[in-house]
Amino acid sequence: MSDVPSKTARAEWGTRFGFLMAMIGAMVGAGNIWRFPYVMGNNGGGAFVLAFLSLLFLLAAPGLMAEVALGRYTEKGVIGAFRDVVGRGGMVGLGVVVLLVNVALMSYYSPVIAWTLYYAIHSLLFTFTAAGFEAEAFMTGLFENSALMIGLHTVVMGSIAAILALGIRRGVERIVVYAVPALVTALVIMTIRGLTLPGASEGIAFAFDVQWEYLTYSDTWIAALGQALFSTGLGWGIALTIGSYLREYDDVPLGGGVFTAIGESSVGILAALAIFPVVFAVGVEPDVGAGLAFVSLVQVFPEIPFGGLVAILFFVGFFLATFTSGLLITEVGVTTVSEETRLDRTQTTLVVCGAIWLLGLPSAYSVDVLDYLDFVFGNWGLPLATLAIIGVIGWVVGPRRLRLLAVNRNAGVYVGRWWDPLIKYVIPTVMIFIMAYFAWENFGTPEMIGGMLVIALFPIIGYAIMSVLEGRGGRPDTAGVTGGDD
Repeated sequence: MSDVPSKTARAEWGTRFGFLMAMIGAMVGAGNIWRFPYVMGNNGGGAFVLAFLSLLFLLAAPGLMAEVALGRYTEKGVIGAFRDVVGRGGMVGLGVVVLLVNVALMSYYSPVIAWTLYYAIHSLLFTFTAAGFEAEAFMTGLFENSALMIGLHTVVMGSIAAILALGIRRGVERIVVYAVPALVTALVIMTIRGLTLPGASEGIAFAFDVQWEYLTYSDTWIAALGQALFSTGLGWGIALTIGSYLREYDDVPLGGGVFTAIGESSVGILAALAIFPVVFAVGVEPDVGAGLAFVSLVQVFPEIPFGGLVAILFFVGFFLATFTSGLLITEVGVTTVSEETRLDRTQTTLVVCGAIWLLGLPSAYSVDVLDYLDFVFGNWGLPLATLAIIGVIGWVVGPRRLRLLAVNRNAGVYVGRWWDPLIKYVIPTVMIFIMAYFAWENFGTPEMIGGMLVIALFPIIGYAIMSVLEGRGGRPDTAGVTGGDD
């Protein structure tokens, strides 16, 4: 890897604010609005928050700095970045592994975005406050209507394709600079409204009172670890791709690490503050699990003044969160494929989004398929991708080298030597632990078998693909076409 990165005619983020909104928009999704509150409810409220924040800033933020810095240094997507680091050869297939995991993730995340779109539409129609509305029957009806789910999945991927085809500045940046502030505004307004309800103080007490005994439970720390690492998308190629479009004088430690972690955690805590006062005000239990947002909270809206407007704020914000993260997840594939082929930006977008749409049909058709894939890739596929990216940074590039050449270049906050062992030893060890832990916990189950197949087959597929491509003379010289808008 050369000590002087090559400059190419490549699109860039128009502003630092656009870069920051892209990072937060990518990291903030269903994991913050939907998962964070109910996991918090199941793991001791404030105790979970303390565990989550400590792991977020100890592990996730430094890891994000590394991933953004690698993208900034190489100015490439995941395959190109690996090629710059390891040279030509089969090891570049690790970049293919990250791409495959990313596409698989988006294939079942698109139907989740479709759920939020459906709920957002019905909130605007004031369905949830209509007489005789049944929240559980409404959710069951959506999940069992395969034709409707496939149609919504198609709308989601079509919308993402239309935006991505416009490029980085005219497409992605124009959406995230409005969508992320709109999401935060909606949650703040909902929080203020919830705090005015009788009994809301109990919700605040639940959220912030630390039940110290939960900090002695391993389940609390495992849940906090999963939330800290996977709600940020660490090592999935998203931060690398966003970083590859950074301008020369943009700041990696603050923008790519600290501010992103603060923004990501703030939205999760805001979601909890928006939900818990409302559910406590009408006596709904806060630890009901995944149904908290889609069933329990929906039952609350008819019971509170201006409940229809509160429903709009929540579900439109929920949709914006999932949509922006889906947009940036898909951008990983668009950037990478456009660099590795002779396709232009529009053609690449159609190919990538078309592939994701096709692969997402089973998850749209059946929520059981979605749940299975989420468990398999969440516990084995995504840690594998993270291990590939952070492992290459730690053991091939060298954390000290990347820190001096990219992380601290034009940085407002200097990152010291403490960062090096975290990247080289701690984060890779944590990824291996996660995969081993869930293999042990699910030994012999179909989920564990699926996870082992992902771990075994994806590297083989990645190696085979790169061997074929390298055997044909490598990729075409298409550097600089990925932005398509500058």
